[in-house]
Parts: sequence; C-alpha cells; structure tokens
Amino acid sequence: MVRVLMIEDDEELAEILSEYLQRFRIEAVNVPDPFLGLSKLENESFDLVILDLSLPGMDGLEVCEEIRKRSDVPIVISSARSDLTDKIVGLEKGADDYLPKPYDPRELVARIKTILRRIGREKGDDSHKSHDLRIDESTRMIYLEKEPLQLTAAEYGILSYLLEHANEVVSREDLIYNVDAISEESTLKSVDVIVSRIRHKLKDNPKQPRFIRSVRGLGYRLTP
Repeated sequence: MVRVLMIEDDEELAEILSEYLQRFRIEAVNVPDPFLGLSKLENESFDLVILDLSLPGMDGLEVCEEIRKRSDVPIVISSARSDLTDKIVGLEKGADDYLPKPYDPRELVARIKTILRRIGREKGDDSHKSHDLRIDESTRMIYLEKEPLQLTAAEYGILSYLLEHANEVVSREDLIYNVDAISEESTLKSVDVIVSRIRHKLKDNPKQPRFIRSVRGLGYRLTP
C-alpha cells in the first residue's frame, strides 16, 4: 500500500480525501500543523507528500522548500490559492505537481499514480515479472513468453494490477476501485467476465490454472 503524508489544516477535507484514497490502496496520514508534518517526515517513511499552502505558522511554500532540503520525496501541492506565481514558485522550490482546489479526488489519485510510476521508471523499476509474464509499464504492454498480448484497456489494467500484487489475494472490489479503465459502477460479474477473457488470452485453464487462480469468496490470485 502507498503511504502518503498530507499536511492540510482543513481537517474535514483531509478526512474526506483520506477515506477516498483508501479505496485505491493509498494510506493518507494527515497532520494539520506544518512543523509537526516536517517532524513526522523526518521520523517516518512516506511515498509522497500532499501539501496545502495556507497553513498556520508557516507558509506552504516555505514548507515545500524545507521538505526538499531534507528529502527527495515527491510533493503534490494542493491549494485554493489561484495565484500563478504560487504555482511557479512551488514548482521552483521542488514540488512535483500543483493541483488547484477544488478538484475531483480522482484527479488527485491519477496525479499520485503518475508521479509514482515516473519515479519507479527513473529508478529502473519499469517492469514486474512473473516468470513467463512480463509487464513493461513504459509501453503499457504485457508479454507472455516474449510475445505481446493484445489486451483491451480493462484487461491490461486488471492483469497489470494482479502482476503488481502477485501471490496476493485481490478482491473484485479492489479491481473495480483501482483499475482506471473499469467504471466504479461495474458489477462483480463484469470483473469475472474480463478475467475470463484474460485467461483465454493467457491460454490459462480455469480448472488447472497456470497463472490466475480463483479464491472462493474472496477474489483472484496471480501465482508465478
């Protein structure tokens, strides 16, 4: 699960965002005070920081600068301040992205995923491997025994998520909430249909599966 530090003094907003992010396997820890936020960042591990600019005791741009002095953790500025100068200065001080309020929480999720994918590629971690299955996130292609699979967006999303969580049980609800190409209004049965199509393309016998195993009452597990 991705762990995010949120420095946001609007605690009602922070609670709403935290609950929403949880659906996408993103744990958000909110600290309304910037000084406590900097202290928490020093003592705990986080994958990303969501930073408000209008904070008590210290301006968010100063907080951004302080974070960048101490860490290379990605920073997304989330602010109601609409001054273009704030955006430019924030990016100059080391922020990775700037998201003006109000915004759809799904956009925040998309920005977080994009930044973390980019960071992963920069570290050379651009593929997940499962013996005969390999995903290349830079080209959004999945290979079976070196041959590219012809997948729809939903099929790619589900299979790449299962690969990322190989050997873990993944529920149908997890797939609905975490695969962008699947509508949140989708039924559990529609997920089963997509998985069935993926199995067909993998030449995977559901009675004796080589890759995707059904876990009764829970969901699916991709087994290398």
